Amino acid sequence: MLPSVATLCCRNGATMSVMVAKLPLILAVKKPASNLYGAPPPAAARLVLRPGGPQVRWFSLTASIRRQNAEVASHPEENFGTLSADIASRRSFRKVSPEVLDMSYQEDDDDQKPKEPLRRPGRRNTTYWYFLQCKKLIKAEKLQEALELFESEMLRGERLQPEEYNYSVLIGGCGRAGQLKKAFKLYNNLKKRGLEASDATYTALFNACAESPHKHMALEHTLKLEQELKRKNVTLCVATYHAILKTHAFHNNLQACIHTIKEMLDIGHTVTQETFHYLLMGCLKDKELGFRLALQVWRQMLKSGLIPDSKNYNLLLRTARDCGIGDPALAFSLLLLSNESHVKSRKGVDIDLLERQLLVQPEIQSCGGETKNSLVPPRQAESTLYPVSVTPNLLDLLEGKSDGSVISFGDVEGASNRLALLGGGQGFLEKMTAGGLEPDLRTLTLLADIMVPGVQSLEMLLKVAKQHRIKLDAAFFNTVIHRTARSGDLDGAKDVLRVMRQRKMSISVQTFGSLAMGCQKQKDGLQLLQDMEEAGLQPNAHVFSTLIGRASRRLDYVYLKTLLKSMRDKGVWPNVVIIKQLEFAAQYPPNYDQYKSRNNYLVQIDGFRGYYEQWLQTMPAQGDQDDQQDSSVATVKSQAQLMEGAKKESGVERIKVRNHTGKNSS
Repeated sequence: MLPSVATLCCRNGATMSVMVAKLPLILAVKKPASNLYGAPPPAAARLVLRPGGPQVRWFSLTASIRRQNAEVASHPEENFGTLSADIASRRSFRKVSPEVLDMSYQEDDDDQKPKEPLRRPGRRNTTYWYFLQCKKLIKAEKLQEALELFESEMLRGERLQPEEYNYSVLIGGCGRAGQLKKAFKLYNNLKKRGLEASDATYTALFNACAESPHKHMALEHTLKLEQELKRKNVTLCVATYHAILKTHAFHNNLQACIHTIKEMLDIGHTVTQETFHYLLMGCLKDKELGFRLALQVWRQMLKSGLIPDSKNYNLLLRTARDCGIGDPALAFSLLLLSNESHVKSRKGVDIDLLERQLLVQPEIQSCGGETKNSLVPPRQAESTLYPVSVTPNLLDLLEGKSDGSVISFGDVEGASNRLALLGGGQGFLEKMTAGGLEPDLRTLTLLADIMVPGVQSLEMLLKVAKQHRIKLDAAFFNTVIHRTARSGDLDGAKDVLRVMRQRKMSISVQTFGSLAMGCQKQKDGLQLLQDMEEAGLQPNAHVFSTLIGRASRRLDYVYLKTLLKSMRDKGVWPNVVIIKQLEFAAQYPPNYDQYKSRNNYLVQIDGFRGYYEQWLQTMPAQGDQDDQQDSSVATVKSQAQLMEGAKKESGVERIKVRNHTGKNSS
């Protein structure tokens, strides 16, 4: 080819300025190669046809580059985007793929994409970094995002090998959220990866069992986990034992709590106020004997030399409010006759004695057709109850300060009577002060729910709150209103409402719901609904349920019809509780024959029954608004049928069938 080109040039009188060594390279270039930025070289080998004649001049690639660099040097402002001499001197260029070109021109869309957790530039994230991020998300109540970060980003994205603490923090979050299955699924994955669970892991698992709403499933997981730990011979810390105590306490298993404390003592752990805190929680679950059990636990706590804290006092108040004392004679025998003089011997916890006293079963003997308790002498069982004003503080007696003046407990039914055994509200607070403790908002709210309702009780609590600088909230006043109205003192409840308005407290629907407990008559209930309307509040199903319950007890069918009409006008749909109340009110009393006798309260029952049937045809039930509530509606249906006896179809069923038929027809 070279001789042909030379011959052609000589024949036309042209000069050839290309070097012979570079000619094959120039001829081999069929298509200009792209540079790094996708543009063709500034001077490629090409033929130039001049209009003045048929001459053809070949330009050297090197000469063209040199000439272009000289032009650029003379115009420095146009230096943007040109090739340097080093790049231009290369003999080959690598072609850039279209994907790389697209990435180089792609614009940032940070505003449109969700922000990801900040990552450290320059290197990959660590497992501890993910632990901190998950902990932060769980603290912000974003458990699902923490799980996504762990499973998607850490495991599948960066393919990091997780550590034990990564699982522990997620198990703890699942436990607090009540996701028991997810917590144990994470625990199983931890074991599959060959990781060793720590005390934090086991504590989180037992806390998940305690907080789970599915009690039966939680109990099964608790027992299986305890058996697994015993097989592995794992030594647990105090926090894990307290989590186990919490789980058994929530499942009302005091015997299991006692065995757990025995294991703690055998290992060498020390029993603290928190240990007795969970024991008191276990007593709270026994509604029949919980108050007596709590007093026995309290005495053992004092005997061990421990000073109760504020949480222990609040739990004791809860047992006084919600639990009974059982047989008063047996309680007297266990609490006072067996009260040793060496209460403050500080010899530690006698767990065996506590177990015998908590799990005691009274022996009942028959004598002349009468039954008596063999643990209590007859003279003590026949004694009477002291008046509330002279009742000694039982907490002092449990400390060994008894003067022998107590004869018997007698009848201690009611929360106010049980509080009187603890010295009343004033004596209870004085006992806390003697122990170096101050009441909190929870303490005053519990006292407001237990003390005898009245102006004196409220003034005493307000004085204590001012003394200890406790800021009272709306829940405290709602409790006082509820307690006062439930006792039948509607005027006293309204006085508390005035105090709330003077203090500029927020008055909500819950406030009027508590006030509705005292509305026994029609004028009081209608006035309550009018006051709510003036306050800009919409009554809910709970308020109407309270009013309907009061009207049903009085068999005031005119009042009931008025309430049903108000519900329809205000668009408040009945829930299953209201349906049960109305079904009960619409039934004739058993063995009642309206043709043989006349009852002034039941004269208008027929008119109410007809209006109620018509009302059911126009009011949907709340259970029909959400398919997830079908189970609760079915439960209420069965309860209503048992309550009605021979009635075949309840109001809930009629509403459900009617609405289902209407949906199908539409």
